[in-house]
Amino acid sequence: MSVEIGQEAPDFEVRDQNGTPVRLSSFRGQKNVVLVFFPLAFSGICTTQLTEIGGNEARYADADAQVIAISVDSHYAQSAFADQIGLEGTVMAADFEPKGAVAREYGVYLDERGVSTRASFVIDKEGVVR
Repeated sequence: MSVEIGQEAPDFEVRDQNGTPVRLSSFRGQKNVVLVFFPLAFSGICTTQLTEIGGNEARYADADAQVIAISVDSHYAQSAFADQIGLEGTVMAADFEPKGAVAREYGVYLDERGVSTRASFVIDKEGVVR
């Protein structure tokens, strides 16, 4: 299944880089969400991608948007990765257990590789994919 523009974004709960549960619907009515799937922390292209996002955290905040970056890594790996590249305002989410459940829900999990593909979804304050 793939998520379509205009559809309500599937809700999920994952752990952030601190091990704290984060639910997508908790942002409803408060912030837009930029949901960014990436394959693996510390890999070359993912490091470049997330470093670029980190360099633009103020722009996302100005747009009243919360970035949630999600991969199949554990929250421990997400924490070390966020620290290494200096992310402060980005939620680093662990789609770890069950592995890839959120990526599967959004239609971006690659079974043959065991990771998500690189994909982004913009979700408005009403919870609709734009």
